[in-house]
Amino acid sequence: MLSPYMSPVERVWFYSLRILCGLILLFLVLPVLVIIPLSFNSGSFLVYPLQGFSLHWYQDFFASAEWMRALKNSIIVAPAATLLAMVFGTLAAIGLTRGDFPGKSLVMALVISPMVVPVVIIGVASYLFFAPLGMGNSFTSLILVHAVLGVPFVIITVSATLQGFNYNLVRAAASLGASPLLAFRRVTLPLIAPGVISGALFAFATSFDEVVVTLFLAGPEQATLPRQMFSGIRENLSPTIAAAATLLIAFSVVLLLTLEWLRGRSEKLRTQQPG
Repeated sequence: MLSPYMSPVERVWFYSLRILCGLILLFLVLPVLVIIPLSFNSGSFLVYPLQGFSLHWYQDFFASAEWMRALKNSIIVAPAATLLAMVFGTLAAIGLTRGDFPGKSLVMALVISPMVVPVVIIGVASYLFFAPLGMGNSFTSLILVHAVLGVPFVIITVSATLQGFNYNLVRAAASLGASPLLAFRRVTLPLIAPGVISGALFAFATSFDEVVVTLFLAGPEQATLPRQMFSGIRENLSPTIAAAATLLIAFSVVLLLTLEWLRGRSEKLRTQQPG
């Protein structure tokens, strides 16, 4: 808020900072805003000005066997990879948060390294690992590598949730005769659920949008939606790609809204925990 006691220099800085932030936001959002109208263009080319309004390219998307196969493959791969990432990421986060052992920082760095290692390196390494096993073009290899890419997101979100976790609740459950598994299922899991679900959503979005690894590990029968979009841009540039991109944008917006809701719920649960 602009204070009446600001000096002229402070006022200039106040407005300059907000203008700069607005320009950065525009730079990030503009490509998204450009592609959406093109998906409703009645013309056959991805150009402005628009020739008219039409849902033809959405009809073409849902009527195409190739696009529907790619969408089906994405729906198969992403949930499976998310489930694996959620299970292993949650267990790793609990072990790294509660455990105290030599090399803990190194282990943490290793398990979140897929976030910082270039994806093309992961793709090449995965291909060189799975190809000799005869799994170069298979759903199994694709799901496993997508899960590896999603695990760091689950570890980070669950670890952040566990930072404010009251372990006295688990001790109280144990004192009442609950086994470690029962205490985890009835006490720990409900309280860290927002972090688990948030990480799972990040993992799902990562898998659903991943194209680089898919180029190395997927054949024509395993092509996912981003892979099909990439192939379409190279071979047959059509507004159908804009329609597919718009659907992905809408999906991403829904994920972001869900994450924001979960963040608010997590904060509410944290404030309700007894000290």
